[in-house]
Amino acid sequence: MDAELQQSLTALLGRERVSFGESIVDLHSRDESYHTPHRPDAVVFAQSEHDVVSTVHFARQHRIPLIPYGAGTSLEGHTIPVRGGITIDFSRMNRILEIRPDDFLVHVQAGVTRQQLNDALGPHGLFFPVDPGANATLGGMAASGASGTTTVRYGTMRHNVRSLSVVLADGSLLQTASLASKSSSGYALTPLFVGSEGTLGIFTSLWLTCYGIPTKTIAAIAEFPSVEACVRTSTALIGIGLPVVRVELMTPRYLAVVNQQLNTDYEEVPTLFLEFSGTPESLAADVEQASAIAEAEGCTHFHHVSEDGARRALWNARHNAAYAMIHAHPGLKHMSTDVCVPISRLPEAVLHAERLIDEYHIRGGLLGHVGDGNFHVSMMVQPADPREMQEVQEFHHRIVTHALALEGTCTGEHGVGLGKMRYQEAEHGAALGAMWAIKNALDPLGILNPGKKLPPLPELNLTPQCS
Repeated sequence: MDAELQQSLTALLGRERVSFGESIVDLHSRDESYHTPHRPDAVVFAQSEHDVVSTVHFARQHRIPLIPYGAGTSLEGHTIPVRGGITIDFSRMNRILEIRPDDFLVHVQAGVTRQQLNDALGPHGLFFPVDPGANATLGGMAASGASGTTTVRYGTMRHNVRSLSVVLADGSLLQTASLASKSSSGYALTPLFVGSEGTLGIFTSLWLTCYGIPTKTIAAIAEFPSVEACVRTSTALIGIGLPVVRVELMTPRYLAVVNQQLNTDYEEVPTLFLEFSGTPESLAADVEQASAIAEAEGCTHFHHVSEDGARRALWNARHNAAYAMIHAHPGLKHMSTDVCVPISRLPEAVLHAERLIDEYHIRGGLLGHVGDGNFHVSMMVQPADPREMQEVQEFHHRIVTHALALEGTCTGEHGVGLGKMRYQEAEHGAALGAMWAIKNALDPLGILNPGKKLPPLPELNLTPQCS
């Protein structure tokens, strides 16, 4: 971006909203992934919807790429400005606009974080359930189609976003849906935009579904002699309709790192972390039934806790597992992949991944939201070592292609970003043409987060001439 454009953007928005400083653009050049950083030309700290609209009009006029930025916690390079341009930072658009307890709805600006929202909902006896682990922004969670540990009970962001305010590439503003709990009117735009990773429009606010805080919650751990027994148990729990809130798998490799880094003393065997919620009467029956199912699959130890402190300690181990893995390997970079398969194929997919971890001598381990068929593999890598990266990419490729062969998806929740674009054609086939038609209709100049989500189709000539 030349000096004249910098001056024009500053004049448009004011010096307090625009930065070209080296430390600021460097901060916005990366996310938590292993992908190569790339600096934007400018960072706009939007403070209102009007700021976003003004920035989009400016970018459209000059054909400058636009990249929305929340908390920078994405894992597939979603916010890396691979073609430069303007990053719009939403950290200052962090107001909770309205809470409607009787409708179980809340209206938030895109920069509100998950924990900030739940702190505000608590006094109303409500909470927002989607929990990706990181304290991400709600706008970023919607853009990436986030989910997490509670998906098995409450669903993903697609299930919990009622409506979005979206600024399109031409600067126009639209609301994707009404606030009714269901509608057969028009096209379903909300689920189209959720998970679009900033490539179809820029979210400024969201209406979200919230839920009543359960009367009582119990957490449990179940230890098994094999990963296969863990996965069979999780499948059985879901199969009988037990209203489990979380079903998380931790493998021995991960538990060893967690014990080392977090000073815990879990048995380093394949383990399920479970959570149940409801009334005291219903919970007693649910936990008893879960224990019986686990025992039938060879569970060697089943232990449950209901005290808040003990439950928080248990889930602290799961939520901080990836960070424990990172801290255990100083000097290395964290590379993470996730896939999701039909629940009936999950044992096969997990065992295949475990065998590959051994075959390739991967520094890392497997964990996942096995209650919905989604699992993650963490790999600690040295990006400067071409041979190692080639082997890790081959390992990664075999994990993903096996999931696709099982009629699964290349990503259950991390998103496509940069890292999973190569698998879009294999997964979607001819549907990619329809996706590009939507992209071209909504963003004909290709200025919205270019180089992400969809692999390039040169014959469509959609690559913009950006400054």
